[in-house]
Amino acid sequence: MTKKSTKVAEASLPGYAAEMPKRGRKPAAAPSGALIGIEETLWLAADKLRGSMDPGEYKHVVLGLLFLKYVSDAFDERRAAIEAEGGDVDDRDEYTAEEVFFVPEKARWKELQKHARQPDIGTRVDAAMEAIEKDNAVLRGVLPKDYARPQLDKRRLGELVDLFASVTLYDKNARAKDLLGRVYEYFLKMFASAEGRLGGDFYTPQSVVRTLVELIEPTKGRVFDPCCGSGGMFVQSERFVEAHGGRRTDISIYGQEWNATTWRLAKMNLAIRGISANLGPRWGDSFHDDQHADLRADYVLANPPFNISDWGGERLASDARWKYGVPPAGNANYAWLQHILARLSDRGVAGVVLANGSMSSQQNNEGAIRKSMIEADVVDCMVALPGQLFYATPIPVCLWILAKNKRAKGLRARAGEVLFIDARKMGRLVDRTHRELTEDDVAKIARAYHAWRGEKDAGEFRDEPGFCKSATREEIAKHECVLTPGRYVGAEEVEDDGEPFEAKMKRLVGTLETQFEEGERLQKVIRKNLRGLGYGR
Repeated sequence: MTKKSTKVAEASLPGYAAEMPKRGRKPAAAPSGALIGIEETLWLAADKLRGSMDPGEYKHVVLGLLFLKYVSDAFDERRAAIEAEGGDVDDRDEYTAEEVFFVPEKARWKELQKHARQPDIGTRVDAAMEAIEKDNAVLRGVLPKDYARPQLDKRRLGELVDLFASVTLYDKNARAKDLLGRVYEYFLKMFASAEGRLGGDFYTPQSVVRTLVELIEPTKGRVFDPCCGSGGMFVQSERFVEAHGGRRTDISIYGQEWNATTWRLAKMNLAIRGISANLGPRWGDSFHDDQHADLRADYVLANPPFNISDWGGERLASDARWKYGVPPAGNANYAWLQHILARLSDRGVAGVVLANGSMSSQQNNEGAIRKSMIEADVVDCMVALPGQLFYATPIPVCLWILAKNKRAKGLRARAGEVLFIDARKMGRLVDRTHRELTEDDVAKIARAYHAWRGEKDAGEFRDEPGFCKSATREEIAKHECVLTPGRYVGAEEVEDDGEPFEAKMKRLVGTLETQFEEGERLQKVIRKNLRGLGYGR
């Protein structure tokens, strides 16, 4: 059984402009300051009500209530509109036609709030969830229904109901309609931070997902994530399509998630957005319960769990997916890469987040698999990212861009070459322990990749020392098929300061001699002080 990867609704703000940005310009995004508002206010208030409850447990209490408040607000607004038009407010089709869930009376927020301070509020919330599932087939088996459990403080639960009553999470205006998405995903990010390593099981940082989407550019076709967490890759893919003049229906979404709770979060997260997706009939392990075995996706975006050792590889030694070699039973990295390649169409492109060790490991057949992949020319681009991007781990990670056919129509042939991008120096600290890639960083990485591929309006590609380099298979073979970008991009060019070499060396040696002398002086002072304390020689 695999353990879930870092994931979820990584990009909650309206991340792309309504107009398609020209190639080479940075992708439009809402300013980070937009988060300072209702999202933070609600989070601070809700977190105060948590008490001693574990963040991982409290997360599901809060997110379930947010979802319930959203569907109730959407229902109330649609009901008012139907009434104004003289329609039948009890006709469910009047709601589903506008992608609004029908909410039975006992599940409506106003009804729940009447009883918020009563000891049976947990039972009432559970009944509301059950009623909504009964009337909306797509949500059956998805919503949390354990609010009546004795361990949950009903006074705090009632206070949460009152707190969320203070804000409307739905508006017919398209921009305001995304308010819940913003709040929901902001909460997910904050829970990931609060949970530390465990929080990484459902959250992938926005800037990492954004980089993948800008590289892969899922515009039309089938989009797949075999370890989809709470669906953040899908949210960003839909935004990308809309920002580039397309429609949601231009892409079909497929996903799989092994963790039952996270699978439900994905269903709720996508339902909030009105995004249709095939996440399989249930949660399941992609390796041992592949629910999309016949799928051939045009795009795959994935952030698998890093270096998982208990994925059951010993039971899959003869699996047909291992086209490039049998992955080691002690590490699933190359199982994920080959599983993803097996699900790509003949012209498909994939973007995968993995630990840096995947680029250089020579143990347990991994080096041989990597060599086979390079010889088969399915590795398109490698991007080394800076550390501190993830809540789950401070280690730096890399992006694997895989392509089934580098000679695809409309692209310059890059057969036998791999683009290496070293982005380790990019990003900015957002707090003491976490870093994020800026919009300019994402744009520079994407611009280099698309220029290298020879795509229209991407500009001319040139190797940039210290940042990017196009290497042939022969060059890669000299490095024993290690794919670490730092080995290829070289050192960044330093601007010549105009000082003659001989003069500079004389000056630097003089400075070094002065430092040696000062070091000797300080050493004598320290020894003298130690002798005075009775410890010196």
